Amino acid sequence: MHPRVSVVVPAYRNIEYLAQTLDSILAQDYQDYELVVADHSSNDGTEELLRHYAGHPRVRVLSPTPPGGGAKANWDRVSQEARGELLKLVCGDDLIAPDALSRQVAALDAHPSAVLVACKRDLVDAKGKVVIAARGLGRLDGLVQGRDAVRAAVVAGTNLFGEPGCVLFRRSLLATGGWDNRYPYLIDQASYTAILLQGDMVALRSSLASFRINAGQWSVRLMHEQARQAIDFHRSLAAADPSLLSAGALWIGNQRARLMAHARRLTYLWLGRRMRGE
Repeated sequence: MHPRVSVVVPAYRNIEYLAQTLDSILAQDYQDYELVVADHSSNDGTEELLRHYAGHPRVRVLSPTPPGGGAKANWDRVSQEARGELLKLVCGDDLIAPDALSRQVAALDAHPSAVLVACKRDLVDAKGKVVIAARGLGRLDGLVQGRDAVRAAVVAGTNLFGEPGCVLFRRSLLATGGWDNRYPYLIDQASYTAILLQGDMVALRSSLASFRINAGQWSVRLMHEQARQAIDFHRSLAAADPSLLSAGALWIGNQRARLMAHARRLTYLWLGRRMRGE
């Protein structure tokens, strides 16, 4: 019989953190799930690490995904191998709380119209120390119409739904072509948006995931590119469905996308100074 939930991990050069990620998934108090992991042909010892998990009854370790194709190649690979009704993707350096699956599955079961559930998350540094606690969702709370959730994220100028580890969704609603990579910096938000246009969302205000950030360079060029992609994504939504976003909402969202990209760069610069100070 197929498990109710598939947790999939597209690993890529995560050797320093991958065991912590996998252990956090295997520590769930929910039982009806599988863990599918594939390495994207890393050269850091990931393949050897995964051998230690290959014999676990819940774990399926796939052969390495061939090089190339960006994040989408491995995200699609593990997602296509999933057998569960519900899907959660967890990146190879992030964590989920022991009750993440049980609480998110319960939220979807309590709301049959919902197609996706998202939670808050903590931002942690390379050592796992919480840098910023309980981020995400904006004002979203409880059962929210999918279109309203999409609109709120556009107006906020940022991905209110959080990184993949924050989200559980109905696998059948993932696009036939897999994860939406037209705007690579928004691969998760764009994919969740397409799902939310098919049903409602449940927003859990608890922090049930941890997203690891590092002190790497966040350049001005990168900041501008991320803002440009967000604005292009907003415009594509408005063009596809003029009733989804008013002209005012689109203008506000585009301005905030620029501000949020700038704020993100400042956060990374601050984190770099903080870590050097330690």
